[in-house]
Amino acid sequence: MEQQVTQTVEQWLTDVVVGLNLCPFARKPLRAGQIRYKVCKANNEDALLADLLAELQRLDSTPENELLTTLLIIPNYLKDFADYNQFLDQAEWLLKRNHYEGIYQLASFHPDYQFAGTAPEDAENLTNRAPYPILHLLREENLAKMIDLYPNPDAIPENNVQKVESLTQEEKLKLFPYLFQQLKK
Repeated sequence: MEQQVTQTVEQWLTDVVVGLNLCPFARKPLRAGQIRYKVCKANNEDALLADLLAELQRLDSTPENELLTTLLIIPNYLKDFADYNQFLDQAEWLLKRNHYEGIYQLASFHPDYQFAGTAPEDAENLTNRAPYPILHLLREENLAKMIDLYPNPDAIPENNVQKVESLTQEEKLKLFPYLFQQLKK
């Protein structure tokens, strides 16, 4: 199962995040093999926090040219988006408590991701929807360097919304099959 979960997330990263260019900074580390996919077996908050801390420590102890970023994939826990969203406060607390604030940054993805002020079916939510709940750990210094080199980084969110809004239903079914499984049955 772990291999299947990893392959599904790799496919999502390749087809959606890089394929639609939702994150213009993801292509290079993907090609360079600098992304770690860690399937987390946690099924409670304490275990997940322990796994999150272990991944932060791994990033600390691994040179950037070998490991730039980690996707902590959570297939067995936080399936409800409200629970996941609430957990993000604990994850941020863990970063702060362990003096990782300003060193690492969390990005969040979930199959039912919903931005505040949107309806669940709004296309813009697709920009943060993934096959499983995921905590993406980014090296903040590296991210800042890439943003500085990017022409107009403030336009990225708006461009992403336009991209996903322009997708046909067929393209959505192909790119996000895990969101539409109920419709196929």
